[in-house]
Amino acid sequence: MPSASLNPFRAAAASHVGQALGLDPASFPVTNPPDATLGDYAVGLFPAAKAKKGAPPVLAKQLAAAFTPTPLLSAATASGPYLNFTAARGPLLAHVLTGAARVPTTPGAGKTVVIDFSSPNIAKQLAYHHIRSTMIGWALVNLHRALGYRVIGINHLGDWGTTHGMLLAAAERSGTPEPLTIESLNAMYVAFRREIEQDASLEEAGRAWFKRLEDGDPVARALWNRFREVSIAEFREIYDQLKVSFDLYKGESEFEAAMPGVIQLLGDKGLTSISEGALVVNLDAEGMPPCLLRKADGATLYATRDLAAAIDRYQSYHFDRCLYVVDKGQGLHFKQLFAVLAKAGFAWSSGMAHVDFGQVRIGGKKAATRGGNVVFLKDVLAEATERSLALMKEIGADVPPEAERATAATIGIGAVLFANVKASRIKDIDFEWEEVISIKGSAAPYIQYTHARIASILRNAGGEVNPQADTSALELPEELALAKALADFPDVVQRAADECEPHGVGGYLLELCSLYSNYYSLGNADPSRKVLVADERLRAARLALSAATREVLSEGLRLLGIGAPDRM
Repeated sequence: MPSASLNPFRAAAASHVGQALGLDPASFPVTNPPDATLGDYAVGLFPAAKAKKGAPPVLAKQLAAAFTPTPLLSAATASGPYLNFTAARGPLLAHVLTGAARVPTTPGAGKTVVIDFSSPNIAKQLAYHHIRSTMIGWALVNLHRALGYRVIGINHLGDWGTTHGMLLAAAERSGTPEPLTIESLNAMYVAFRREIEQDASLEEAGRAWFKRLEDGDPVARALWNRFREVSIAEFREIYDQLKVSFDLYKGESEFEAAMPGVIQLLGDKGLTSISEGALVVNLDAEGMPPCLLRKADGATLYATRDLAAAIDRYQSYHFDRCLYVVDKGQGLHFKQLFAVLAKAGFAWSSGMAHVDFGQVRIGGKKAATRGGNVVFLKDVLAEATERSLALMKEIGADVPPEAERATAATIGIGAVLFANVKASRIKDIDFEWEEVISIKGSAAPYIQYTHARIASILRNAGGEVNPQADTSALELPEELALAKALADFPDVVQRAADECEPHGVGGYLLELCSLYSNYYSLGNADPSRKVLVADERLRAARLALSAATREVLSEGLRLLGIGAPDRM
């Protein structure tokens, strides 16, 4: 069942129908009529037909005939199986002028969400494809926090496994590169892999070094720790550019000691068995292949570490939701993980979800350059800034010279981020610069430009905006349409969080920009419809409506991790 509406006018419509029929208001979703002349909100009476043993159109007519105005709803009319409500104009406009961007924190009060996102492998540079997990996850952090949840954002680093043994073996063979950077670590690893092709015994050297690391060898641990620290420091430089932060970095390595206990726990519950020498949990009943816990050679796997991590997270935070923002290619792994936890009797596993997403492609290829090498995230962000500088010159941006580069970074990086959250996350993304850096169409600079335009209007108006302005002055249909859209912002935030779909916010912001642009352009043909008219009462009301729109655009962009410049 969908969450109750945070828009008081929609909530009032559902509540009125529920109370009138003696049924749960939550069973009556509130939609928009197909035509604005029919009303502002529509409630379908299909859920009531069975309970009341009456045809929906008949119930709609009965409810319309019995309706008397309320503080939030001024009229109700029947339209087939729907009861359409008209919002009381004064209260609706007053509501959005005084706090359209405020999202109630009641939905998440007393609840905790753990969000596992970004999660790169150490000793490897952040590639462009990492932006999807990073920014979808960061948007979910912001959305849940806005709704009042306690949110724990975790960067679950890939810092354990044979790969790291190979790095240690490579360092022993050719020396630790100086200066030590992710680039030099990655180059060392790539060179070692090439050497393995000529000398297969080197692979055994990598396994031997990983065994030393697992056994706590001080030399192996010291060097591995250095690799890890250098990696995190370089990750943080890019996260700072993105203005993304985590409550903790906790890699796979930190659950190594807990794995024997997890295996023992599953064994004690009779869930483990031996298959071809490996220890597994059989998942035939769940229609899945067995979950592999330990290989025949005794090596544990990533599933075992994830089981230990999940148990640790619940013991540490007692979460209501635990979200894993990981690409869709890992779907089977997470189905197995959740199934094993459920079979083990952990009721809290029902609150776990895999927030999967599609690939990102550049030039039709999976984030690859012409030479087939990985496209690095820092290079994309740098190019985005340069392209935005060019765009600013093209449109004659109203930005002081000393602020040009910072503004260009806000616009360019915001454009790249928006390109990754503007569509449903499960879709593959085709990244094209011409579409990403644009003040037209479905791109972040269009939203940022609208925000900056409103900021310019407010500056030109001089003085303070009065959110208590006389709302009776706002009579245009375009003003009402804008107000209704602003009133829906909290619902958009709640739905995006519930469904783990940040693109809902992106689509809403694009639509809001379109509504405001339509409204603003009215003054081009009729001076009496300009925002900055001579009539002080009307001017004050229109400025307040514009300011409310600007606040919602700013907050919506912030939730997506995108900046909102005042000049552009």
